[in-house]
Amino acid sequence: MSDAEQLMEVSGGHVDPGEDDLQTAFRETQEEAGLQASQLTLIEGYKKELHYPVHGKPKTVVYWLAELKDCNTEVKLSEEHQAFQWLKLEDACKFAEYADMQAVLKEVHQFLCSRE
Repeated sequence: MSDAEQLMEVSGGHVDPGEDDLQTAFRETQEEAGLQASQLTLIEGYKKELHYPVHGKPKTVVYWLAELKDCNTEVKLSEEHQAFQWLKLEDACKFAEYADMQAVLKEVHQFLCSRE
């Protein structure tokens, strides 16, 4: 959650020169949560792109799905964040103000359940 209020957000940021979307996701996760790519397992088969306007300009957001290799790994937040929580789907959807984010959370849940 960021300083703004009780805003729920996932790690993210702009693609740096020479990076692809996945490299950016791993870098931002390290910068914002202190989690190294080596501590995560990318879950194959899930990638979600959302496209929408922000301040009159097109924006694309790419979501990847990864799992911590060790659930006891310490999360070390950057200074721009105050707290984090592991939440059940219902609670995460309550924090997610935007319908698009709620839809992504539900889609991820269905994807994971279908793999069991």
